[in-house]
Amino acid sequence: MTATPDTGSRPIIDVRGVWKRFGTAEVLKGIDLAIRKSEVTCIIGPSGSGKSTLLRCIAFLEEYSEGEIYIEGELLGFSLENGKRRRVSDAEVARVRRNVGFVFQQFNLWPHMTALENVAMPLKLARGIAREDAEKRARRMLEKVGLGHRAEAYPSQLSGGQQQRVGIARALAMEPHIMLFDEPTSALDPELVGEVLQVMRDLAAEGMTMAVVTHEMGFAAQVADTVVFIDHGVIAASGSPQQVFRKDENPRLRQFLQNYFERNVFWQGAEDGAAP
Repeated sequence: MTATPDTGSRPIIDVRGVWKRFGTAEVLKGIDLAIRKSEVTCIIGPSGSGKSTLLRCIAFLEEYSEGEIYIEGELLGFSLENGKRRRVSDAEVARVRRNVGFVFQQFNLWPHMTALENVAMPLKLARGIAREDAEKRARRMLEKVGLGHRAEAYPSQLSGGQQQRVGIARALAMEPHIMLFDEPTSALDPELVGEVLQVMRDLAAEGMTMAVVTHEMGFAAQVADTVVFIDHGVIAASGSPQQVFRKDENPRLRQFLQNYFERNVFWQGAEDGAAP
């Protein structure tokens, strides 16, 4: 399981009454979610339920329509003046989310750069770190995800799992306080999923605050402090893995899990009491 959460502090991610609309379509409908330091929150739900949109709003890759999102106590994307929201500058957005790392479904590596260069380049561009220092940090991060020996390889020479681990190393090199993962294994062949999940387990054990959109129920049940089930843009169930997977009687949740288990053989060797 993860490191013991710092439950006495204020949330490091605080989502309050967030709505997201695309035209007339309401994708998120009044989401409230609090994640404290060192907690791992896994967000599950059917395709199209709003999971990834929520994560993208937390990173302000999508501008949320109503509500407030606080990152480490600071309002993200807006200022409040006389009770009204005002969009702040891109520079201010970047400042507030400077400690947030994001790992996408797709690897988004530069194909003409080595693994080392892919990790070091954002340090040079976004943080102004000198080349030698950026590459030293990049090598450390590649070692951390088990790819120190592949630093000089190009993306085309790496497996999908290795490319995703380079993507994680790139995010970690920025020394984030928070890591957001948007279905990081969905683009991988099944035999490559485990190596990426192991890196995420290691981060959780080290106390990294993480919000993870995932279809990997085994990972959620073993690693998460909180599991959130989103359906049609609302949080329909939330609690510990045992509460959500074993005890919650929400019919949409039960149907979602039943559909999952019909498609997957899962939970061999799980910790006693953690499996659904």
